[in-house]
Amino acid sequence: LSVPYMVPEHMALKFLEQKIEWIKQHRKEPVFIGDGAHIGKSHRLVIESSDVNAVKTRLSPNTVTVKIPFNADWKDSEVQSAVRKAAEKALKKEAETLLAQRLNTLSDLHGISYKSCKVKKLKSRWGSCDSRKNIVFNIYLIQLDWKLIDYVILHELTHTVHQHHQPEFWSYLENILPDYKSRRKELKQMPTDILPTSF
Repeated sequence: LSVPYMVPEHMALKFLEQKIEWIKQHRKEPVFIGDGAHIGKSHRLVIESSDVNAVKTRLSPNTVTVKIPFNADWKDSEVQSAVRKAAEKALKKEAETLLAQRLNTLSDLHGISYKSCKVKKLKSRWGSCDSRKNIVFNIYLIQLDWKLIDYVILHELTHTVHQHHQPEFWSYLENILPDYKSRRKELKQMPTDILPTSF
């Protein structure tokens, strides 16, 4: 809880007590990423108990391997932090290759040019495009269904033509992606975070 400097601690605690039900309803349950989870388009997570003193991670073309000490629990915060970092490396690697390829394909298909493409870990956005036509995609985007990925790519390509969200922007996007509204609605339900799924 953040409060102004002059607010006494007892008042802050009283406020928290009054909001306890709201907090319980809106608190996010922790997401644990377990052995066998599907990471991105082609990676599988393997968590192994091993004769190691600390958590070790290794990334291969199709596997994210995390070795943990025999006495460690895979749900421990230290293990989950290492799993998350390794998973994000895998997502970044996949995104750099696959999103760039798909961007090129859709750019050529619709005759829309761009200057550059990068992938980054973004907190709340799926992508962005600046006035110089440099496009950035969120590493978490690669986890989504291709129809949603295509929506984000075409959305950012449209920004190379219209640097705003005025009616002209949406009209241009609808011309190249007639069902963009349903894809946009579906995308809004997706969190910008790791989405582990089972194989």
